[in-house]
Amino acid sequence: MKNSANIKFLSLSQNESFARNAVAAFALCLNPSLGELSDIKTAVSEAVTNCIIHGYGMPEEGRLDSRLAEGNSRIYITCTTKGKELQVEIRDYGVGIADIKKAMEPLYTSKPELERSGMGFAFMEAFMDQLFVESTPGKGTCVRMIKNLADTKMQSVWE
Repeated sequence: MKNSANIKFLSLSQNESFARNAVAAFALCLNPSLGELSDIKTAVSEAVTNCIIHGYGMPEEGRLDSRLAEGNSRIYITCTTKGKELQVEIRDYGVGIADIKKAMEPLYTSKPELERSGMGFAFMEAFMDQLFVESTPGKGTCVRMIKNLADTKMQSVWE
């Protein structure tokens, strides 16, 4: 059976944990292992953090995209399940990425002054089964991740 959920929230750093936990809660219907759940949460955290830092700019740094200053910077998440597959799409309508291939290189960051590690896309790729990134400068970025969950059965501690 197919299921889906949509989430929309302001691009603020305090909303990253909300997004990570909301997606994890949605994935619970697939009975993921603790490791799979941790992988999903980490990948979502990295994608949302990228939207906040690179898509719109961070308010605490004083460098915001005008849409954030006006309260119009939103991050959109769509979660879909089909069978044992979880698909998570995270989208912003921020500044976009000029060179996706370069941005996906491990250790590359466009914000070295913020002491970013440049490992966001590498972590998303490592923790999820598939990763797709689409972006247009000036129009935003969409990250789509797929995780195929093992068909595990709950085992009783009494067995």
